[in-house]
Amino acid sequence: MYDQLDNEFRDSIATIDSSGHRNFIYPKKPKGRHYNWRSIVSWFLLAFFVIAPFVKVNGLQFLLINIMERKFNIFGYPFFPQDFHIFALSIGISVIFIILFTVVFGRIFCGWICPQTIFMEMVFRKIEFLIEGDRVKQIKLSKQGWNFEKIWKKLLKWGIFFLISFIISNIFLAYLIGSDELLKYIQEGIRAHLKTFIILLVFTTVFYFIFAWFREQVCIIVCPYGRLQGVLLDNNSINVAYDFVRGESKNGRAKFHKGEDRSEKGYGDCIDCKQCVAVCPTGIDIRNGTQLECINCTACIDACDDIMDKIEKPRGLIRYASEDNIEKGAEFKFTPRLWFYTFVLTALMALLVSLLVFRGNVETVMLRVPGITYIADGENIKNVYQYKIINKSTEVLNDISFKVLSHNGNISDSNEQNSSVDVQKQKEGQLFIEIKKSDLSSNKESVKLGVYAGDELIETFKVNFQGPIIIK
Repeated sequence: MYDQLDNEFRDSIATIDSSGHRNFIYPKKPKGRHYNWRSIVSWFLLAFFVIAPFVKVNGLQFLLINIMERKFNIFGYPFFPQDFHIFALSIGISVIFIILFTVVFGRIFCGWICPQTIFMEMVFRKIEFLIEGDRVKQIKLSKQGWNFEKIWKKLLKWGIFFLISFIISNIFLAYLIGSDELLKYIQEGIRAHLKTFIILLVFTTVFYFIFAWFREQVCIIVCPYGRLQGVLLDNNSINVAYDFVRGESKNGRAKFHKGEDRSEKGYGDCIDCKQCVAVCPTGIDIRNGTQLECINCTACIDACDDIMDKIEKPRGLIRYASEDNIEKGAEFKFTPRLWFYTFVLTALMALLVSLLVFRGNVETVMLRVPGITYIADGENIKNVYQYKIINKSTEVLNDISFKVLSHNGNISDSNEQNSSVDVQKQKEGQLFIEIKKSDLSSNKESVKLGVYAGDELIETFKVNFQGPIIIK
């Protein structure tokens, strides 16, 4: 396929020079229809990121991932460690979805949705363009000595970068401890929460290091998703791709000269202007084919389309296409592998939906007190239990009580009956279940209990009831 190309690019990456030192990438400021759409998507996701932890639904934070206190709110609905199976299933569905999406559309997630790309290209890079100028001016500024212009521009940029990193860290903290708690920390001041502030500065420094220095190397070196391309992509996968059939033609690329007949000379439509390379945020040449460093950001598509317009050639020399589409003109088709992934994903999603639909608003855990078998009180047998009621609903549960449903028995709670359980809270206590000996058929019997909120039955479950050996 690429026999005519120089394959030395596969021996190294653009961010490291021949001596092994860091080679900073200075991409040209992108523009075009794809970049405009990416900007709209990015601003929407950024707004969601900033607003989500401060939005309340039914009095609960819209998104909360409080690992320390084991509190989780997803779209305003509370989840608990007892719902871990739902979380694990969701992770499995996400992995399969990413696999399916990558097999079909390649690494489009990285260019359009990935937080690293959005923050880097749509926030920090825009600030850099605003302060230091476009590609040529940035390279010139980097090479010149530390004069007044370079010092004030660099200090201003680094200062804004650090401030934005600090804001990002605070927003992440709102997801972890809750927005109300964050606002309380801010009001009470640094001295009252010095430990939290130090941790916040550590994360701020990490974010600053990533976006001020490490940058695109996160995608190239750290991110495991890029490595999946070699396993998941095939000739049918749609990627940002260079149409080498049209671009190279018979005699390859050649510079553009006005008035010449390129088709007569056997030249392809690629005029070797290298604008696709100049605009690439990871410094690759898309004409070398699919590469690990490509994040499918479409900057090269916009740059190439602009050049094609100027030389009056059709757009799409670089476009979203599969290798089979470019080489053979084949349309995209669902392969057996795609059908398999789709079937598994659909089945798992159906299972997840059913678990969410039938997920109860209350979960009760009741266990017999260790070391105590049973208590004989005349004709009655008593077992003592410890219980925990978890309120998973978005409303306060009032007048909580227990009743024996399967046997003629009584329940006495060591705590007060008819108590309430607040939203995302739990109630613990100890109770006695008393059943007549004559109603027991064995020394280990399954007893069905009901949990009531007032007169409403909100949950049923079973416990093991122990008694004396019954001889018949």
